[in-house]
This record gives sequence, structure tokens and C-alpha cells, in this order.
Amino acid sequence: MSQSDMRRSYSSSISVNLNNIPVLNGSNFKKWKEHVMIILGYMDLDYALRKYRPAPWTSSGTADQKDSLEKWEPSNRMSLIIMKHSIPATTKGIPKENDAKKFLTQIADPFTAHEKVETSTTLTKLVSMRYKEKEKIRKYIMGMSSLVTRLKTFKLELLEDIVVHLVLISLLA
Repeated sequence: MSQSDMRRSYSSSISVNLNNIPVLNGSNFKKWKEHVMIILGYMDLDYALRKYRPAPWTSSGTADQKDSLEKWEPSNRMSLIIMKHSIPATTKGIPKENDAKKFLTQIADPFTAHEKVETSTTLTKLVSMRYKEKEKIRKYIMGMSSLVTRLKTFKLELLEDIVVHLVLISLLA
């Protein structure tokens, strides 16, 4: 395979990978981060996310320090480009960070807070649900089950016995 063929193949691979990253919105941070991490890992560009920024190299530095910096800089630059590519320009609060690891942390902060609020809201809905005679019981129980599944996505699992008791106490006498 010639060099130009390899470059074309690599370019199409990059394009396919970038298109597999979902656009970040208010509800898909975990999925977005997972895709970004997989793609950066696959492309061997995740070095800057695994290591902290090395100190600037000086003439008195070691060869290992220089190698570390030479690996970190392109990884950091490409990681930032790839992450920012999948975040809409209209998204408010995008950090002006030049360190990919710090950028990812700063992006995560508002989504973590949002997730806690959503967890609380979902749990409140679940425990306050009451069956109304006009509803079909199967549909009602499936609605409760859906909320329990939603809580699992937030890493809050309820024991099956608790769910059964919640269903039973929510039914009319």
C-alpha cells in the first residue's frame, strides 16, 4: 500500500470515527464521553487524558521528559479538537481551556449537577406515584418499571423487593 493510499485510508477512518461521536446535549454526557474516550483511545490520542501536562522541557531536562512532552502535545491538541468538534457552538459555558484533561473535567461539572437533579426528580416521581382506577394496571406498573430503569442509568439501583413494595403501596386499597 502506498503512502497516499495509507493517508486516504487513515483520513476516512478519522472521518468515520468523528461521525460516531454524538453531538453533546443536555442529556447524553455519559454516552458522549464514552464515545470520545473510545475513539481517542482507538486513534492512540488519549495520552493527554491519561497523563498530566509535563513541565516545559529545558536544556537541562532528560530525554524521557522531552519524549513525554512530545507525546503529550499532539495528543492534547487533537483531543481538544475532537472534543470541541462534537459540542455545538451554541452550547453555553464551553471552557476556554487548552489542557484536554482539564477541559473534559470542566465540561463534566454541569452535567454531573444536572444528573443529580434528574435522579432526585425521577426518584420523587417513583415514590409519589398513585394508581388511578381509570388506568390500565399493566400500563401503570410498566411506567413504574420505566422509572426504576431510568434510576439504574444514574447508578441508583433499587432492590426488587423495594420496587414490589412501592407498587403495592401505590395501589388503591
